[in-house]
Amino acid sequence: MSDVTSNYSDAGRRPVTLDVVAREAAVSLATASKVLNDKPGVSPQTRERVAEVLQRRGYTKRGTAQTYAPAIELVFGALDGAWPIELIRGAVQVASENGLGIVVTESGREHAAGPEWIGPVLQRQPAGVILVASDLATDAKYQLRSRNIPFVVVDPAGDPADDVPSVGSTNWAGGIQATRHLIELGHTRIGVIAGPESLLATRARIAGFRSAMDEAGLAVDENLVLRRAFEDEASPAAGMHLLSLENRPTAIFATSDVKALATYEAARTLGISIPTDLSIVGYDDLQFARWAGPPLTTIRQPLFEMAQSAVRLIIALRSEGRQAGRVELATSLVLRSSTQARP
Repeated sequence: MSDVTSNYSDAGRRPVTLDVVAREAAVSLATASKVLNDKPGVSPQTRERVAEVLQRRGYTKRGTAQTYAPAIELVFGALDGAWPIELIRGAVQVASENGLGIVVTESGREHAAGPEWIGPVLQRQPAGVILVASDLATDAKYQLRSRNIPFVVVDPAGDPADDVPSVGSTNWAGGIQATRHLIELGHTRIGVIAGPESLLATRARIAGFRSAMDEAGLAVDENLVLRRAFEDEASPAAGMHLLSLENRPTAIFATSDVKALATYEAARTLGISIPTDLSIVGYDDLQFARWAGPPLTTIRQPLFEMAQSAVRLIIALRSEGRQAGRVELATSLVLRSSTQARP
């Protein structure tokens, strides 16, 4: 087996075999091999113990070299659309200022990065890992930590554990800002097109919507609150449903710019004019929002700055060993032409 070949320890010229590593870590040779090759089937505690011995002994697989790659790994579930571009731009700017590169990885799973991504990342031994719009599995957390690779989650899918650093935005406040704006324009029958309930951002934005409605003394019609699967985000189906109701909403809060633009298409198909017949507020403030017809009023989520903060946090974790924490950046309302006062 290639992974049982001899390595030389730093403390002399005595060869170190994987069998020696296994004995020192008090595990079987098969278990040590699984850890070496980043295979599943090993508990986090055992994996961490074996990894510590491998690192201390300087053991590497045949044909590999322990080289430091001055790059931060940016892990996305998918790279579709304009949303990832803003994060990549922000990460690249701060990384390059600090002599680091950015490597982009697509895990292939939305909001729940599977075990496939961690093996290749560990082999590259990055300066840090930034996981985007997902959750960090316990096993992956232990593997990164055992190799002294700092990690940060940006826009976490769920509530991150206390020991997982994260960067997000004020989603609840964003939901309030969007809804208050529509209420101030005289709208009382407001629809919502949101993402899956499982996402932390979705729950927070809808909670903000509900708080603003309650603050104004307005009842929420649950028939007007729709949650769509992530893969249906660009579909006009939700907008078609709301706008085809006999008592349709006069305004819609879409929890992403993509959902808002899909609602534009639904309105166009049904002959509904924006903003004369329908006001729409989006969320994110992606670059295309300003070029929509009409330009989209939206909540700006500071994606560029969120990525910058994540890279700075990785650098601080590497140099200072800073403890885990959560950074939240403020959202803001961007007024354009897709909303107007109700006649």
